[in-house]
Amino acid sequence: MNPPSAPPIPFFTQASSFERCWPEISRHLNALLDRGKYSHGRQVVELEGVLADYTGAAHVLAVNSGTDALTLLLRAAGVRRGDEVVVPAFSFVATASSVSLALATPAFADIDPESYALDPESAEAAVTDRTAAIMPTHLFWQMADMTGIGEVAARHDLALVEDSAEAIGMRWDGTHAGLLGKGGVLSFFPTKTLGALGDAGAILTNDPTVAELAGTLRHHGRMGRTTDHIAGISNLSGASGTNSKMDDVQACVLMGKLPHLDDDIARRAQLAEAYTERLSGVPGVLRLPSLAKREVRTDPVFYVYVIEVERREELVGHLTRQGIGTEVYYPTPLHLQPCFAHLGHRRGDFPNAEAACERTLALPFHHDLDEDTVDRVCEAIRTFYAGSRA
Repeated sequence: MNPPSAPPIPFFTQASSFERCWPEISRHLNALLDRGKYSHGRQVVELEGVLADYTGAAHVLAVNSGTDALTLLLRAAGVRRGDEVVVPAFSFVATASSVSLALATPAFADIDPESYALDPESAEAAVTDRTAAIMPTHLFWQMADMTGIGEVAARHDLALVEDSAEAIGMRWDGTHAGLLGKGGVLSFFPTKTLGALGDAGAILTNDPTVAELAGTLRHHGRMGRTTDHIAGISNLSGASGTNSKMDDVQACVLMGKLPHLDDDIARRAQLAEAYTERLSGVPGVLRLPSLAKREVRTDPVFYVYVIEVERREELVGHLTRQGIGTEVYYPTPLHLQPCFAHLGHRRGDFPNAEAACERTLALPFHHDLDEDTVDRVCEAIRTFYAGSRA
């Protein structure tokens, strides 16, 4: 048992990360203040170039959130009003809400329980004559089965769009996440592997038409000759664009943190290994992170460390009393969210997604965590399950 004076362990913090990166961040901020253009200025353009170099994308478009990135990408990839887009039932709500924001309908499918990502067989079963696209999500530390999902997309002539919001640094046979189909996205929400001060995102694509259309859509749809084309492919009434430009303050923060990204990814791998070593064999811990077997090389990146446990809510209460923060990814499967009740799904439709929602728990995890803190978290978990079986 930890002494009452033990400091709290937050689920996430950026405090020491900003201290470490501050020299680079402040240099970019000073350049921003000298120029005085704070929205969609030179810092954003520089960030887009650096991200293109890092990911290998031919085109990077910085926008104001990962959700907007998904919505604009779907529209630029040709998804129209009334279309369906196959998505996993286990993901952050933006995976499905972005489809609705693009005036299409999410068609849910189950997940592979090992990768937590869209299951190709279930995805194929969700395809109808209204399906226009398939959008897997790369969750937690590894990519979806892009071979199997790519084959489904090819058989049914569907656009392949990736929700790669969590996947910076992940690669499939050398290709960065988001670049295996029409395009993908990155989220720079503060908790992400590369996090900004607030909301920010980006679209990645190798398709010049998608890049041109998405670039127009993020800036009120006012950039000349493509506007009529966008209105046509989106089947929208009224204005076809929106204001989704990244502000330059977020670009400065990201530019300052990018030189440390690979070191941060390596540190996260070390912390994940430490957690796995300490939690192996603990009664009540049902499953630790593992890598699904693939036919090609994949590059995992730990965004969060998620385990499956018995009596999750009781464990969360125990950890909270110990001053240890946790998060549940995700408490309700998407097909059972009230906003999608009109689609008529019931509990039991996607059992793997539902089981994950009942058992998954994310532990404190960020690249500034030390192994003594990991010890304290794991000891608290071990104590809870030992006591419950006494």
